[in-house]
Amino acid sequence: MKHIAVIGSGLIGRAWSIVFARAKLQVYLFDNDKAAAYRAMKQIEQGLVDLKKYNLVDEDVSDILARIVVCESMERAVANADYVQENTSESIETKQKVFGALDLCAPGHCILASSTSTIRTSLFSEHLARRNRCLVAHPVNPPHIVPIVEISPASWTDSTVIEKTYELQKSVGQVPILVKKEVPGFILNRLQAALLREAWRLIDEDYVSVEDLDKTVKDGLGLRWSFMGPFETIDLNAPGGIADYAARFGSAYAQMMSGIQHPTWDGALLEKIETQRRNILPFSRHNEKESWRDRRLMELIAHKKARRPSEEG
Repeated sequence: MKHIAVIGSGLIGRAWSIVFARAKLQVYLFDNDKAAAYRAMKQIEQGLVDLKKYNLVDEDVSDILARIVVCESMERAVANADYVQENTSESIETKQKVFGALDLCAPGHCILASSTSTIRTSLFSEHLARRNRCLVAHPVNPPHIVPIVEISPASWTDSTVIEKTYELQKSVGQVPILVKKEVPGFILNRLQAALLREAWRLIDEDYVSVEDLDKTVKDGLGLRWSFMGPFETIDLNAPGGIADYAARFGSAYAQMMSGIQHPTWDGALLEKIETQRRNILPFSRHNEKESWRDRRLMELIAHKKARRPSEEG
């Protein structure tokens, strides 16, 4: 695959443009708001400059940027595309409309992928004549820094489409995983949901403060999880591996989590958490903190890339 169309020039569309262009692929960027697409080029340039500071791109920024072309129409963007990455609003109706248009104007061999965080492939592709080439390729924000991509096909998606998408994502430096059958929220969001629901409950029942709960993750679980998954973690946390861990702690975990009712994220609980967070981070510094987050992630990714192969688990 050499020609990539990116539909939508918001945060995720800009990041995908960086991902593909830095991998030396030609990118055609389209947005219904033409002015937004041209503004996005400035933001993409800044993103590349930041990556360059952390040695996460090898080429000159101008050379990478030259491989991204803003197109005046969707038809022009996909005319020669081998792969489309769609990044429009999180609405089933919008996805159906956009994919209907893409199915009509994209070449027959072109794969049509969505960045959606919540909408299953079957919900926006069922009505399409060539629905067999559609799937979800869900990234994590921001995808030009955090490499995981969840590939989630429908039951009718061709196996070759899945394989080609998987290989494409690997070839551009992402870390693809396969969602073997459709599930709401895919994998990452469901794991995040489990942790978040318990986090909100612990605050609701006043076991811990918002600040201390965040410390527990970033200075505890998160340190391990930055280079190990949960199964790998528990495998190494018992002398006899996972079977030993399950024997030691399985019943305790089951008892710990049995019968729990999780609260809704609104009302007094929402006000409580929002107040504590704004005391820690005034909203006037929110954008500043987003940039801080991206820099810290770049430092972490740069560190992980610098590890010798022998250090990999």
